[in-house]
Amino acid sequence: MFRRSFDQIYDGVHTGRYSIDQLSKTEKAHLGSVVEIAIRREFDDVIEDGDRLDYKIGGVDVDCKFSIAYSWMIPPEADGQILLIVTANDPDCEFAVGLIRASGSNLTSSVNRDRKRQISKFGRGAIDWLWHGELLPPNVLLELEDDERERIFAGRSGQQRVNELFRIAQGRRVSRNVVATVAQQHDYMKRVRANGGARTALAADGIAIFVGDYRPQRRAAEALGLPVPLAGEFVSARLTPAEPDDPNVVELGGSAWRQWTPGDGEPKPLPPTKGNRAIDRDAQGHWPTLLTAIDPVG
Repeated sequence: MFRRSFDQIYDGVHTGRYSIDQLSKTEKAHLGSVVEIAIRREFDDVIEDGDRLDYKIGGVDVDCKFSIAYSWMIPPEADGQILLIVTANDPDCEFAVGLIRASGSNLTSSVNRDRKRQISKFGRGAIDWLWHGELLPPNVLLELEDDERERIFAGRSGQQRVNELFRIAQGRRVSRNVVATVAQQHDYMKRVRANGGARTALAADGIAIFVGDYRPQRRAAEALGLPVPLAGEFVSARLTPAEPDDPNVVELGGSAWRQWTPGDGEPKPLPPTKGNRAIDRDAQGHWPTLLTAIDPVG
């Protein structure tokens, strides 16, 4: 839900943005409203619209306060009420959600021009955290180095940029929204597929793309020792022909392949195939069980 909220405010497919730092002051302020609305929708089985505050939960009015910097501003109408304290940090891939009552020493004595107060140092220690330091789905563009992002966005076409994304971000979970941000085209998924997409272009360099929407491809990524993509995510990796005793192997075009390393020399193109298979070996080192997977190339 937090990942969707960030991606909604970035609107990467139209703007190419991927970071809080790229937002205007007004957009940053609006992010709180986006998160509050998303929470209301996500938990509509237990959250109703509040009478005076944002929500009503179990018959109790609750005010939702979001901040990206642990600096929640509490309005006077929330005095004495329960607060749902929410924070999410995209660069650190973390979020936290907690509860506190807006009363007494939990709030600072000073107010701003809107008569809003902050949670005090004492109050921060009194927050009852429901989740704290939990991981957000990654924003791979924030994980890359500056020069890597520059190389990706330097491409003149959406296809060139998507190709470079999967070439650079190998071994990382890449979301559809990141693909949309890089492609900046409404048909961005076409830039990943075969028949002219990234799979076709990168197969010549031995790079396969695994899709988290399909269980066999998740199994293949796991067999290779890669991060396993979730639904709506991709993981790319350069492969090389494997030896009989190599671990972490998949079958492509009737032969065994594993992750490429710099010591393997020049990359080799992937074989044309209608399916890839993760290989499970028995105690004797044979490969008796082949798990059919959808081809990462085509």
